[in-house]
Amino acid sequence: MTRVLVTGASGLIGKPAVRALVDQGLDVHAVARTVAERPIGVTWHACDLLVPGAAEALAHDVQATHLLHLAWVTEHGQFWNAPQNANWQGASKRLIEAFQANGGKRVLMAGSCAEYDWTDLADGVCREGITPMKPHTLYGQSKLETLEWLADFAAKSALSYAWGRVFLLFGEGENDKRLVPSVASALAQRRVAKCSSGTQIRDFMDARDIGSAFAALLMSDVQGAVNVASGEDRTIGEVVSLLGEISGHPELVHLGALPDRADDPRKLVASVERLRLEVGFKPKHDLRESLIEVYQKFKNENE
Repeated sequence: MTRVLVTGASGLIGKPAVRALVDQGLDVHAVARTVAERPIGVTWHACDLLVPGAAEALAHDVQATHLLHLAWVTEHGQFWNAPQNANWQGASKRLIEAFQANGGKRVLMAGSCAEYDWTDLADGVCREGITPMKPHTLYGQSKLETLEWLADFAAKSALSYAWGRVFLLFGEGENDKRLVPSVASALAQRRVAKCSSGTQIRDFMDARDIGSAFAALLMSDVQGAVNVASGEDRTIGEVVSLLGEISGHPELVHLGALPDRADDPRKLVASVERLRLEVGFKPKHDLRESLIEVYQKFKNENE
């Protein structure tokens, strides 16, 4: 039987990924530091992978054939250069080594668009194996170094592996200070939503689709790095203005009220040929409908 171990299972990507894997009829074991929800069909393990020996004990107990490793430092505004990135590098290596030693066959880890060189994007489209890799944050560097280690370890141990590079996601459980929920929350409270110029072009994707994409990639035989994104380019201004329209108060969206970051790339969008053609995955959620759900959540909380 295929047994899947999912770390970071209570997170923004983890929750929908677990649901997608359960829907495939797989034996799913989910890991989180604390377990608040217990979906039917999932065996939960409360485990802090940063504790010495925890990863090894978990891999021995579960005896999984597939590993979806999503856990990492993700605290909003801190993770880019948090020293915990190095801790997660070490924990990830220990987990993968223990997983393989206990009979594991395939591993998929979550990477990031921050691995790419944002200063050398040419047309702004990130292409696996073509776009230069030169992270400008500790987070991106730690992810890239872990990928390089994983590729080498997989080659030496005959382990099947893939690496899903995430772009700009949003959805249920997202930190309220991030772009989409911060604007939606302000609008739901009839407050001004201050934004930057909004001219930056980004690749937005519903977290539910990202979780499903990770589930599909894990259960495929595709190897190496794969961009997990929509492949659609939209300006930040377009997205926040759409939220303004949905709220019925577009005048509350104030573009240009905040300065643009000097290090922000003009365009950061994914090439999704590998995801579409090799994995065979296409997102199901329409951007507008997803934004309506986000806004409605905040509106309901304020009624």
